[in-house]
Amino acid sequence: MGIGNKRTITKTRRKTRDMDQIRADMLSSRHLEQYKESKAAEDLPGLGRYYCIECARWFDDETTLSAHLRGKPHKRRVKQLREEPNPDPRKVPGVPLGSRATADMGEVATQ
Repeated sequence: MGIGNKRTITKTRRKTRDMDQIRADMLSSRHLEQYKESKAAEDLPGLGRYYCIECARWFDDETTLSAHLRGKPHKRRVKQLREEPNPDPRKVPGVPLGSRATADMGEVATQ
């Protein structure tokens, strides 16, 4: 039994690395090497030589990588990575912690 919807297959194929995975790559070279080893070099653009860590993208040659590094999407991603991640996933930005909105997202009280 396969996936009935072609859109699901396409979305899975276009899945990119999450911010926490990219942060782990930047902090630990071992983590990045494990990720790079999981990919077959002959399937990657430029045989896997040109990689942007911040954007988690592969490039064909040095000129396209350097053009990407000067571009706006790369600079936006670097700015996103500089921001601190939210340590509490239940906290909604702009809503005080003691409000009802965050209480609904927390644990369910049993009676």
